[in-house]
Amino acid sequence: MSARPDPESTRALVRLYARDSQREVLAALSGVEAEVAASLAPGLEHAVAHARLAWWREECQRAEAGTAEHPLTQQLQALFAGEQRAALAGLRGFVDAATWDLASATFENRRELDAYCARWSAAAVEPFAAFALQNSARADVRSFGRALRELELLGALVPDARAGRVRVPLAELDAAGVAPALLAQLPWPAALSELVRAAHRKARAALALSANALPASEQPALRALMVWAALALARSQRTVAALPQALPAGDHHAPLDGWRAWRAARRADAGRSVLPAD
Repeated sequence: MSARPDPESTRALVRLYARDSQREVLAALSGVEAEVAASLAPGLEHAVAHARLAWWREECQRAEAGTAEHPLTQQLQALFAGEQRAALAGLRGFVDAATWDLASATFENRRELDAYCARWSAAAVEPFAAFALQNSARADVRSFGRALRELELLGALVPDARAGRVRVPLAELDAAGVAPALLAQLPWPAALSELVRAAHRKARAALALSANALPASEQPALRALMVWAALALARSQRTVAALPQALPAGDHHAPLDGWRAWRAARRADAGRSVLPAD
């Protein structure tokens, strides 16, 4: 995948279809994620990157405690008042993931990849769901976030590999007889294409299963997540269809994402959202 998927265009649609009171939460969470990710900017000295991540780890703890210093975490602190502030405990997941990426650490097995995706879910998805539903995170929301993050990773395998980040577990590459270095080279050999195709299929099934497990009565409040899932599933299908080559830059199906988002939002509002795995 010579071109990295554009998460900003997807998340802009997600924010568009969120309820008014939820847009601030999504914007603040995305802002914290971007600030933390800036520690991975090319050319940034390693010591500076570590210092930034250390500060953000402490700041996430301060936000949970109600003593945040950064404008974004102060905003989250105000939105998650009282008992709801406990939902910010997972915010440090952004820092955990960035620390892993800064070290260019690889996933030895599926368990490590799942843990990485769960850290992101705890920071990005679960606080939003807790705010939207005014309750604590549940297992189906955690599963939703993990699968969503894996699909995002699968959509950016080549640029991540070229940056030294292997997003496929080494045990799975080894079982397929594929050298990790091949992730950065296009076109992919048949064995790698089939491995990635299967990974997409499993992640789509997991995302659809967890999304469809959300009660119909909660779907309107979680409309933004249903839109996010629909867009992720569609992009995954397009990415797989392009194998062994990349999904082209300026993917011609992308303009249809606005229509997909609108349709997913309408179904969620009616409590009739059923997402297909394929």
